[in-house]
Amino acid sequence: MSCPSATLVVWTSAWLHGAAAADDVLDALQIWAELHEVVADDDGTATALDLPGPDEMPVAPALLLAALRRTQAGDGRLVLPVAGDVRGLGGNGPLSATALRAGQAVVLPEAGLGIVPRLVADQVIRWTVFDLPEILPPEHIPLGEAEHALAGAMREAASALVDLDVARHRPNVRKEIESVMAAQPVPAWPDGMPPRSLRVLQRATEVAAILEVAAGDAPGGAMSASSTRKREEALRPLSDAVRRARLAAVEEAVRVLGEHANKSR
Repeated sequence: MSCPSATLVVWTSAWLHGAAAADDVLDALQIWAELHEVVADDDGTATALDLPGPDEMPVAPALLLAALRRTQAGDGRLVLPVAGDVRGLGGNGPLSATALRAGQAVVLPEAGLGIVPRLVADQVIRWTVFDLPEILPPEHIPLGEAEHALAGAMREAASALVDLDVARHRPNVRKEIESVMAAQPVPAWPDGMPPRSLRVLQRATEVAAILEVAAGDAPGGAMSASSTRKREEALRPLSDAVRRARLAAVEEAVRVLGEHANKSR
């Protein structure tokens, strides 16, 4: 699946380039939760952006967009941190720690900001805005390279199901995968979203569904510690391919949408 941060990155980039309206950004977020709210992580960031601090009443995301406009924020980047890889988050600090727990973040280098979503109640997502302590060049992941790796991951994921004997223990594994796919939100994207990015995001969702099923235990089943470790080792590189594919697809979408908007001016 995609994630709230990917939606915010793509739509805010389109909006900042004049290729989408502010209401379009807010509407696109609704697929992830009915209510979105915004706070700053510390009082200094709150004062600089005219947003509430951590102990104040959150505000609507429209005020976040207004703050981004005032700071002349440029294109955003999606970050999907995992243990051992928090690149793009400016080193160790509150932003990295919070993003690692959430598994996602939005980084706006030109504005010096990072934004992390967190589900705080049923159908309520709170976006916390952080100061980006250090701005480093992003890791560029060519979309073609990521797509090729993902195609290999799809084959390896299917092979892993066989090697791990998932099908024998779970005869309805295909239905489980279909069920996981059907439960994923289907985000809306701006006009002009590159088809290749959409294709890669969809394939990433398919592989992620396979991995989710492969990583789970059969109902009523139990695995030995060695079997569990073997399964984790088999699936880890496939999860990395999915993560890199999503990052590359979003990066390409931001680039293409920005170029199209600039050419139309």
